[in-house]
Amino acid sequence: MKTSSSLPILIAEFLGTLLLVTAVVGSGIMVQQLTQDVALALLANTIATGATLYVLISIFGPISGAHFNPVVTLVFAVRKEIAVPLALGFIAAQIAGGALGTILAHAMFDQALVQVSSNVRAGVSQGLSEVVATFGLVLTILLSVRFKNNVAIAVGLYITAAYWFTASTSFANPAVAIARTLTDTFSGIRPFDAPLFIACQILGALLAWALVAGLWGGDDAAEEGA
Repeated sequence: MKTSSSLPILIAEFLGTLLLVTAVVGSGIMVQQLTQDVALALLANTIATGATLYVLISIFGPISGAHFNPVVTLVFAVRKEIAVPLALGFIAAQIAGGALGTILAHAMFDQALVQVSSNVRAGVSQGLSEVVATFGLVLTILLSVRFKNNVAIAVGLYITAAYWFTASTSFANPAVAIARTLTDTFSGIRPFDAPLFIACQILGALLAWALVAGLWGGDDAAEEGA
């Protein structure tokens, strides 16, 4: 991070997560209005999400590290690369930004601002998918930072691919999962199903951290994420 003040950093995390969720939910609403083809709808939702991630990580990365994701922040806190109080601030900003991102998307499409999703995403396969999706995301971030690859490109491409190779369409983010309980549209998740997603996301993130720490530990990577 390139500023000693926490306010710009927290605002970056808030805005980044807000805009990310706005893109996810907004593109989901748009595709519902344009097509009944589920595969085409998912493709459009995927492209919007991957492209938005690339831009947001590129512009906010130098400010906050562009986590936009509580489990990414958790991993960097475990690695002692972000202080616990600031990490808690990150997580609060991410959750608040995500929720407001859903509301903003609804407002743009003239929908009820707050909804309760009825989109069922339950079962072992969904949970396993979130473990895999989040493991891969955190692995991508940690190794991209360590070996000085372009994090924005790597994360954008990984999430774009993971939308299609996971049964859950790769939420991989507790703040996003919470935000998506507030929309009864294409990208929503039933509130009852969100705790399983969040638990599996935490598990996947910690598994990735443990693997990297065990095999490639001891690096001085800067905070960078998605």
